[in-house]
Amino acid sequence: MSGQGSAGNTIAALASFFIPGLGQLIQGRGWVAFCHIFLAVIIYIFTVGIFGWIVHIASCLDAAKWKPIVK
Repeated sequence: MSGQGSAGNTIAALASFFIPGLGQLIQGRGWVAFCHIFLAVIIYIFTVGIFGWIVHIASCLDAAKWKPIVK
């Protein structure tokens, strides 16, 4: 993926919309993906789904705005 605004980031953001963390996993950021998935599960369990949409939006934005570090 080229970086912010690329088609890869758009696909990752759409994937994160359906399953939080999936977009980050597609981008190759396993630890961040695990954190998004874990946070989503915890929030859905303890708020009975009321605030789960916040995690979905945050996950989508994170996937869409990610830029790889070029060395």
